[in-house]
Formats: sequence, C-alpha cells, structure tokens
Amino acid sequence: MATATHYLEVNAPAAQCYHWWRPLTHLPQIMDDVKSVEPKNGQADVTHWVVEGPLGKDVEWDAKIIDEERDRKIAWKSLEESNNHVETGGAVRFDPHGDTTGVEVSLHVQTPGGAAGDAVAKLFADPQKKIEKALEEFKELMEHSSQNV
Repeated sequence: MATATHYLEVNAPAAQCYHWWRPLTHLPQIMDDVKSVEPKNGQADVTHWVVEGPLGKDVEWDAKIIDEERDRKIAWKSLEESNNHVETGGAVRFDPHGDTTGVEVSLHVQTPGGAAGDAVAKLFADPQKKIEKALEEFKELMEHSSQNV
C-alpha cells in the first residue's frame, strides 16, 4: 500500500479552500496525472475518476465522499463496484487560522498483484512527491484568487 500525507499553510480562508475542493472536479488543475473527475449520474457525492496510466492507458474508477464536515474536511474512497484494479481513497482537512488555513491532504492506494498491479503501481509511483506538488499548486491558486477578490 502506498500512502502520502502533506500539510501546508495557505493564505486564504478555510471556506474558500473547502469550496474549491468540495466537488473534487478541480483536482486535474493541481494533479498532473488526473485527467478528469466528474459527478456520476448527477450525484454530488459520487464521482468518476480518469487518471493517465502507463503507456497511455487510462485507469478509471468511481469514488464516493464518505465523510464531510463543511469548511473542515472531505474524505472519499473508491467504490468496489466500479471494477477498478485499485483501491484508493483520500481526505483533505482544513484548519482555520483566521485569514489563513492549514490544509492537510492524505492519499492511500492499495494495488492488486500481477501485471495489472505492476501497471497501477507505476501510475502511483512516488505519491509523496505528487501530493506535495499538488498542494503547492493549490496554495498558489488560492492565494492568487484571494488577491483578486
């Protein structure tokens, strides 16, 4: 199992950070491998993920928001019935500090065995570096949009 967690301070209010993350559809803006995250069948808490895989082969799955507290946290987990070859989930926590927010993202991935597992493992190689880069991109987005409000 691969896991990654990263925390940083963002110069933006918690509500702004939460509202950006809540639909999960913005994640392709900060995560290079994520091609799309779209609501599934009009449900706000179920999304279909498409991630760029090795050798140009996309990996897809459905995920459901399993825990949520407005302006404080969002957690999601892949659904077993989506027939994916990977079990994945994540959470983002927002700690309000007035005009700034502590943001912590954690991701976990459980890959299957065999050739499919090897391909998926390459997709999720170095998750710590990927999540750190994604949070830096998020920080830049939030701080730039805060200046324009």
